[in-house]
Amino acid sequence: MAEPVSSAVSRRRFLYAVAVAAAPVAFLARVKTSLGQDQGELDPTPAAGEKLKLTPEETAGPFFKPNSPAKNNFRDPGVTGTPMRLTGTVLDRRGKPIPNALLDFWHADANGEYDFNGFRCRGHQFSDSDGKYVLETVMPGLYPGRTRHYHVRLQAAHGPILSTQLYFPAEVRNSTDSLFKPELLLKIRESGASRVAVFNFVLGTI
Repeated sequence: MAEPVSSAVSRRRFLYAVAVAAAPVAFLARVKTSLGQDQGELDPTPAAGEKLKLTPEETAGPFFKPNSPAKNNFRDPGVTGTPMRLTGTVLDRRGKPIPNALLDFWHADANGEYDFNGFRCRGHQFSDSDGKYVLETVMPGLYPGRTRHYHVRLQAAHGPILSTQLYFPAEVRNSTDSLFKPELLLKIRESGASRVAVFNFVLGTI
């Protein structure tokens, strides 16, 4: 039996009202996802044609040591501290991954001390074909005058060298360290007894 016209019209109006009411929710959900609010490790996607901001430069400081060994695991025997897995991608300003970029990391050990005689908590690696890097290390300790941080020098093939530092969120000393930059904060989540830190570098290329 055919549905009465008035009933059919009412149903269409109801479905239309539901669709209109749901549209903002669906739109906001897409916006949240694109901004990484549903996945803490994602960065906002730049608008079409918009260039990414370069990773800010920082001083290398007095503790850089050249000729570090090729390694991406600093947890050598005797190195103690909270395990950290630092990972991310090296990108150019268009958001394209940069393969084979050099990343030279160094930092203080869990006691806030740098190794000047050897290469404890020092080493270099190259980003993979997708521009990704991984460093297995520990959380650095504090020492006078500085907040908690990692050092890194990066260079794409034939590109300029970038020296910078990576900082930890919710550190009391962040507010008093003159070198601290919020743009260089790591995104950190706990994973069992260890922590995973994420940072994507944006390099200028020639």
